[in-house]
Amino acid sequence: MRKTVLGAAVALAFGLGGAHAADEVTLQLKWVTQGQFAGYYVAKDKGFYDEEDLDVTIKPGGPDIAPPQVIAGGGADVIVDWMPSALASRERGVPLVNIAQPFKKSGMMLTCLKETGVTSPDDFPGRTLGVWFFGNEYPFLAWMSKLEIPTEGGEKGVTVLKQGFNVDPLLQKQADCISTMTYNEYWQVIDAGIPESELIVFKYEDQGVATLEDGLYVLEENLSDPAFVDKMARFVRASMKGWEYARENPDEAAEIVLENDATGAQTEKHQKRMVREINKLTEGSDGTLDMADYERTVETLLSGGSDPVITRRPEGATTTVVTDKM
Repeated sequence: MRKTVLGAAVALAFGLGGAHAADEVTLQLKWVTQGQFAGYYVAKDKGFYDEEDLDVTIKPGGPDIAPPQVIAGGGADVIVDWMPSALASRERGVPLVNIAQPFKKSGMMLTCLKETGVTSPDDFPGRTLGVWFFGNEYPFLAWMSKLEIPTEGGEKGVTVLKQGFNVDPLLQKQADCISTMTYNEYWQVIDAGIPESELIVFKYEDQGVATLEDGLYVLEENLSDPAFVDKMARFVRASMKGWEYARENPDEAAEIVLENDATGAQTEKHQKRMVREINKLTEGSDGTLDMADYERTVETLLSGGSDPVITRRPEGATTTVVTDKM
């Protein structure tokens, strides 16, 4: 926060002869303040947004906050969301458009106890699998569709346990496998005392069903305003600078995240570990959406047989007008 304060003081000093207010941007995160969003907090703390003449407000998410609903209601200018959720929202009438893609890879996994006997996806039928909802279920449903495994239970299907945002179902053996992220819940399982040797993980990336995760989305109508496009280009440029800094200085980035955690719920050990895992997912991205990754995501979501995540190929769901200006 030190650089931010200094930047504001400098701006004030120079502004005495004719100041203009910095452009305001409100960013709605997909989840609570944590290393998953380190790049944005770093960009704010190190003054990267100030350098782009931006006054950025970062709004944490939570279990009852759906970013598409927030932006549709006017509560944000730009949101962080997973592409399956964004495309499903677009099909349902919220005209979200991807303007940048900081995350290159997916961190989503199913984590199972070895003692259950699950050794491959062939063992899923007849099992109980923990799945997050609120838009996070779409990659899982697409994967089960690809495997032709029903999700209504039974011997040939899987029983879907609506998983809270914790790892309790695995610890209490209510589920054979649960949803985890490489940078968060997986380590919660480890910290709960279950060694890695007793776990088996199925990464969506390895299963060929990975879909794009944390991207930046705005409402389509705003992209017709050149001033808004320019503001978003400056925002994305500064944000990607923040992500680059986080990769080069992971421990400092984690400390910055902790400084911004108003709840005090996060720990230094967990955040430093998370930032390092997140850095693996942002590595290789300059913010520009890779259209091959986009097409793979769309094909995965369309492959749902009688119950696909999206029912038709999206049109106008992405744009390069913002990243082209960077």
